[in-house]
Amino acid sequence: MNITELQAKAREIIADPTLSFHLRRHYLAYLAESVLPYPTISEACAQALDKQIICDLFEGNAPYRARYILPDYSKALAQGSEFLELEPPADLDDALNFLLIMYTQVPSITGFPVYLGDLDALLLPFIDGISADHLYRSLRRFWIALDRILPDAFVHTNIGPTDNLVARTILQLERELQQVVPNVTLKVDPDLTPDDLIEDAVETVFVNGKPHFVNHPLMTRDLGERYGVVSCYNSLKVGGGSHTLVRLNLKEVALQHQGDLGTFLTDTLPVYAELTAELIEARIRFLVEDAGFFDHDFLATEGLIDIENFSAMYGIYGLAECVNLLMDMQGRNGRYGHDTEANEMAYRITSTIADLVASRPMPYTQGNGGRCFLHSQSGIDTDIEVSAGTRIPIGDEPTMFEHINAVAPHHDLFAAGVSDIFHVEDTAKRNPQAMVDIIRGAFKSGMRDFTFNLATNGFIRITGYLVRKSDVETFQACGSRYGSATFGAGSVKNSHVEDRNVKRVGIRERRPTRASQ
Repeated sequence: MNITELQAKAREIIADPTLSFHLRRHYLAYLAESVLPYPTISEACAQALDKQIICDLFEGNAPYRARYILPDYSKALAQGSEFLELEPPADLDDALNFLLIMYTQVPSITGFPVYLGDLDALLLPFIDGISADHLYRSLRRFWIALDRILPDAFVHTNIGPTDNLVARTILQLERELQQVVPNVTLKVDPDLTPDDLIEDAVETVFVNGKPHFVNHPLMTRDLGERYGVVSCYNSLKVGGGSHTLVRLNLKEVALQHQGDLGTFLTDTLPVYAELTAELIEARIRFLVEDAGFFDHDFLATEGLIDIENFSAMYGIYGLAECVNLLMDMQGRNGRYGHDTEANEMAYRITSTIADLVASRPMPYTQGNGGRCFLHSQSGIDTDIEVSAGTRIPIGDEPTMFEHINAVAPHHDLFAAGVSDIFHVEDTAKRNPQAMVDIIRGAFKSGMRDFTFNLATNGFIRITGYLVRKSDVETFQACGSRYGSATFGAGSVKNSHVEDRNVKRVGIRERRPTRASQ
């Protein structure tokens, strides 16, 4: 980019009426970074990146902060922060103030923190002796502040798996305030999470599309007891995170292939899988060795993050199109999500990728034993005619029972997150217990994450994050204070996320799902 092009792009950003001040500053910083040389990679890797066979998700040419950071907020609350000149809080209101200040100092790829902690667990030590009304009023002020100070739908908090007053109050506030921020996940454990807490969360989804539900035993198996769900639905270790996220476009890989499935798995796929790994390694080394992020950031120097808890995320997307193209090459009519042969092909592809990622050493990734975490990447607003992660294409989804059974076998492989979104008819509101049964049955079937939304509430679930329908409608005219609305509007236009097939939740959906247990 020459100086004239740089100046023109800067003027375009400055004059864009849809961008808030924060977003203009953020994009100008990204523009400045783009004039720096890219970390050293091979010509083959550079070509694959240029052709978008592999994608760096526009993290920038010179990564100077980790993409996803999960500070150990419990340690911060216990020890205070020298950098922030904060003493350990003594009561609930001090703790909320401490956290709010700290959140503003946590870096990420968006400029806002992607993880607010497991807020119920963080706050429970501070609620002894206070009334439910005091907790409600303090949390309400805090919840409004989060939405106004951190206006980005990738800001995420967790609650559960145990039932407690803080978690219940958060769900109540979510229904009352109907805010975009924060995104929320409920951790679900078959032995620890009662049905009525899940039902309370289901009732909350009916109103505002939150929370997600995650399979706590499966998460702890892969990540240990101290993990967090962040951003969309990405799962990482507390006190750590992910240096970077690079994704492989399986649709484009299939388009590079000539031959049968066997040679795709043994010849074509490994070539592009290694180029993806090469790009990940180059970005990690720049962040750690050149930018020195872990040498000087206060989160690291105060022990709130540790490079030993970090890994990197190896993402894939476009599985559906990849499978369908390979089926066409073999003269087969089956389609992913609807046909046993196509689904089996999909499982072979993801299993092969999982083996390739597990066998590829990666520097500074001791958070996963020196390897990347595999991630089913949820797509971005510029994706056109390619499906997110391992999802069935929008508008082509089968019944919920068939949908769960088709995608669940993939979930075991994706420790760093995998998500499928179910668009549910309003009849579900008459029988919330049916949704509880479906969630429990889905986890019994092997799903890691379960996400659903009503077809008629005021929110659109884009990938793993939400936008308000009203924000999308007004975005082109006057923009939005939410940075994520920019991406949401693009996804509504390009990915047609409003066209997901609507599932009726009634007795016919409920019985087979329970039987799958």
